[in-house]
Amino acid sequence: MKRVICIVLDSVGCGHAPDAASYGDEGANTLGHLFARQPGFALPHLASLGLYQILGLPRAAKLLEGACFGKLTAAASGKDTTSGHWELMGCVLDQPFDTCEFFPQVFLKEFERRTGVEFIGNYAASGTHILTDLGEEHCRTGKPILYTSADSVLQIAAHEEYFGLERLWAICQIARNLLDESGMRIGRVIARPFIGEGAGDFQRTGNRHDYSLTPDFTVLNALQAAGVKTIGIGKIADIFANCGIEESYPTKSNSEGMATLEMLLEKPAQQKEFLFANLVDFDSLYGHRRDPQGYGRCLMEFDGWLGGFLQQLDRGDLLIITADHGNDPYHAGTDHTREQVPVLSLGAEICWKNGSFADVSRQIKQHFELTP
Repeated sequence: MKRVICIVLDSVGCGHAPDAASYGDEGANTLGHLFARQPGFALPHLASLGLYQILGLPRAAKLLEGACFGKLTAAASGKDTTSGHWELMGCVLDQPFDTCEFFPQVFLKEFERRTGVEFIGNYAASGTHILTDLGEEHCRTGKPILYTSADSVLQIAAHEEYFGLERLWAICQIARNLLDESGMRIGRVIARPFIGEGAGDFQRTGNRHDYSLTPDFTVLNALQAAGVKTIGIGKIADIFANCGIEESYPTKSNSEGMATLEMLLEKPAQQKEFLFANLVDFDSLYGHRRDPQGYGRCLMEFDGWLGGFLQQLDRGDLLIITADHGNDPYHAGTDHTREQVPVLSLGAEICWKNGSFADVSRQIKQHFELTP
C-alpha cells in the first residue's frame, strides 16, 4: 500500500523570500541564523536528506539513497500558517486574508450581543505580552481578552479554570460564524486558554483550538475522492476546517505529534494513506517568543527523533518534510517572517525545482498516480 507522510516543521524557513522587504523581513533567515550563531548546532539526519546543500553550508553530509531536496517560495502573499498550508496542498490564494490593528466597533458590539459577554483588549499584541498586561483584569472581571497580530487572526484568551475551556471554544465558534457572515476574511480564530495565578505566572496551555476559513478544493479532497485515507496530525484538521480530512489526531506538542506518527506507521495499512502532520513548537514556543536557544534545541530534538523514524519507513512510502513560513528568532518583532522554505524527501526520485509551495501537492498526486 502506497503511503505519503508530509511533516510541516512550523516556521522553519531557510532565508528571506524575494519580496521579504515589503514585509519588513529582509535579512530574515531562520535556519541560517541558527547555524551561524549557535556553536555546535547540527542536524545530521536532516542533512542526510539534503538540508546542508539547501543552506549552502560547507559541511560534509552523505545523502541517503532516494533523498531529494529543494527550496520553495510562496506564490500567495502573506506569511501566515493558513495560507502556507493551503498552498502546500495546492490551494493558492489569489488575494490575501484580511488583517487589522483592531476589530470594528460594529463587529464587536454584535459579537458581545451574541456571546453575552464583554471583551477587553481589541488591539494587536504578542500573545505572551497581552497576558501580562490584561490577564489579571480578565481573572478579576471575567471578560475574555480579544486581540490580533500581524497575521490574519482573531484570538481570544481566557483562563481555563476561571472562565472555562468549553465556554472559550464556544465563543470562538461564534466569532468564526460572525466573521464569515460579515464578509471579513480573517484566516483563523484561535482559542488561547491559559492558567496561572498572576501576571508573572500565566502560561498558555496546549488546549488551543483553531477555527479556520474553509479552503477551496485541495489535494486532500482529490485524495479522498481517489480512495486514499487522509489523516491529520496536530492542528491540520483545524487549519483546513476539517475539509478533506478523514481522521484527525490533535496534539499538544511536538513530542505528541512525533509519537502519533510512530504509532500510525506501526499500524498495517489497509488502504493507501496520506499522513499530514504539523509540528508547532518551533513557532509557538520559540519563534514568536524570540528564543533562539530554545528554537535550536527543539530542532535538534526533532532531528534526533527523525533518525529512528527514517528506519520505520517501508518500501513504497514517500516522506516529505517542509515548512509553511519562517519565524526567525533573531529577527526584530514577534511575528512570522516572509521566507522561503526547505523541502526534503525520501522514497522517490523527485526533481524539486525552486518552485512554489504548491509543488508539494503535485508530487503527492504524482506518487498516488492521480491526474495532475
